[in-house]
Amino acid sequence: MCFLRVRPPRYLSPKANRLGSVYPDGKKQVQTLTSLARKSVSETRAMAALALLSIIVGMAAGLIGAAFRYSLERADAFRMMVVAETSAYPILGPLMMMAGAALAAGLAAWLVRRFSPDAAGSGIPHVEAVLEGSLTPAPARLIPVKFVGGILAIGSGLALGREGPSVQMGVTAAHVIGGLFRRDPEDRRALIAGGAGAGLATAFNAPGAGAIFVLEELVGRFDARIALVALGASAGAITVSRGLLGNSLDFKVPELASGGVIELCLFLILGLFAGLLSVGHNRSLLATLSLAERIGGPIELRAAVIGAVVGLLAWSTPHLVGGGDGITQNALNGELLLVALPALFLFRLVLGAASYAAGTPGGLFAPLMVLGAVSGLAFGYVVDAVIPGLAVRPEAFALVGMGAFFAGTVRAPLTGMVLVIEMTGSSTLLLPLLAACFGSMLVAETLRELPIYAALKARAAKSVR
Repeated sequence: MCFLRVRPPRYLSPKANRLGSVYPDGKKQVQTLTSLARKSVSETRAMAALALLSIIVGMAAGLIGAAFRYSLERADAFRMMVVAETSAYPILGPLMMMAGAALAAGLAAWLVRRFSPDAAGSGIPHVEAVLEGSLTPAPARLIPVKFVGGILAIGSGLALGREGPSVQMGVTAAHVIGGLFRRDPEDRRALIAGGAGAGLATAFNAPGAGAIFVLEELVGRFDARIALVALGASAGAITVSRGLLGNSLDFKVPELASGGVIELCLFLILGLFAGLLSVGHNRSLLATLSLAERIGGPIELRAAVIGAVVGLLAWSTPHLVGGGDGITQNALNGELLLVALPALFLFRLVLGAASYAAGTPGGLFAPLMVLGAVSGLAFGYVVDAVIPGLAVRPEAFALVGMGAFFAGTVRAPLTGMVLVIEMTGSSTLLLPLLAACFGSMLVAETLRELPIYAALKARAAKSVR
């Protein structure tokens, strides 16, 4: 009789059995899974910390942006008061306005040159270069330079927007906060992008546009990490800014019908028209900058001369200078005459290019909205005269023209559409906005015209070399 010797089974712990006791390296697998679990917990904590920091960045950008916007409103009111008080003096009044505007613009240019050269102009091309890694973020002193310089320049009447300074100050605040909390380069990049979106959200009371602008224009692709930070920063910024300034829309627009198929085709034609105008705007702006460089001279003197001319215009035509929100509102109300619109468009086109060439802090978005609204209203008047009885009013073309002109100039159609909808509270014209932005993008891309910020960035890089 044959007996087989059978070994008793080895005792295995429940954890080892779950991992599969048949493998001799079960202990190693336990260590691996434990390490992965710890890594997962660490990454979750890091992401939660980044999300919290994004809200802090947004609140800081919202506080700075709200203070900047309020200060600009006070500066505009002060300029209008001076014009009213000096209107009875046909010689002394213009001289005072010219001297004051020249001094303000020259001082703004001096602050930029002396303390923070990166604060010149919009600042958005610089932000894009920082996110690409080709430039380092600006130091903290940019914030007071951009703040004070922007108030002096825009408050004196230069046709510049508030969003450029708000974006760049938000970015600088994000960089400082990221350094204080010792975040790694990847987190700092995400916070910088979020700070930019928060600045735009505050400038136009448009949190959705701020978040979309980060992904569509600044980053150029969807990044889940940056999207999270952009949303958190925009939410934090808009909470602070609305708490300080209120929740009113930038522009008051009545309910506007979008029409049917015929009207949609007309909006598409408006987009093609806006695309041509946007290409002309970009080329004229770049040509003006090149001309200013060829003339040369101290930047302070150039800014002072431009400021003096703007001061004279501010005294004679006070409602046509500055950022232009009043003109945009008048266009959306249909209060401008057709015969005056071509001249108004050319006036603002030249004034905007000359103002940007002054080298002071100031953005392009608000002036773009003026040009889009004016050209759209002119198109609407012509359509209304040629095809009477349409369901769409000329004011609807003015609103859609804002988004189409922005899309052709900046080449960020989603940002343009959301920005216009949030600024006006009008969502009924979403389909016309889509059609018009499509037409505008089609023309700009067909003509191979660079987006304005890409062109400005390339121009700056070339001047550095």
